[in-house]
Amino acid sequence: MSSHQDATRDRIEAELVDPLSVMDLDVEAVEITPAGKRRVLRVAVDKDGGVTLDDVADATREISRVLDESDVMGEMPYTLEVTSRGVDRPLTLPRHWRRNEDRLVKATLTDGSSLTGRILTSSEESATLDVSGAKHEVAYADVAKALVQIEFNRKSDTKDD
Repeated sequence: MSSHQDATRDRIEAELVDPLSVMDLDVEAVEITPAGKRRVLRVAVDKDGGVTLDDVADATREISRVLDESDVMGEMPYTLEVTSRGVDRPLTLPRHWRRNEDRLVKATLTDGSSLTGRILTSSEESATLDVSGAKHEVAYADVAKALVQIEFNRKSDTKDD
């Protein structure tokens, strides 16, 4: 990606942070992909409790409004896609750990080791994982990469919402 595209992406993100925070939404990712004579602008959003289809619709309207009032996308036409953050994105911020409490996560540590456990609690600096029944506190500074693991047919202790 060119530095021009990086600058554009950073400007778009900066323009969207405040209007979306009013809606309790965080901008998780902004991607611009050339697609023929158009571009595809993808904006991933997230919030505590997860993003609903209504949130995506509201965010799409708000992002369109903000971009229409700004010259950040220039003259070239683009298609806007708004999505939720998605479980395949690495946990890189304390809020990602908080929002995934009770989920199974595989963490690769900076020393090359890895561990898989369920997030019990999290703070601004670390998370406590249940690894095979033992509690492990993992400092985010020691995590090279962390991904939520997809679980099928998990028996949950909580009743269905």
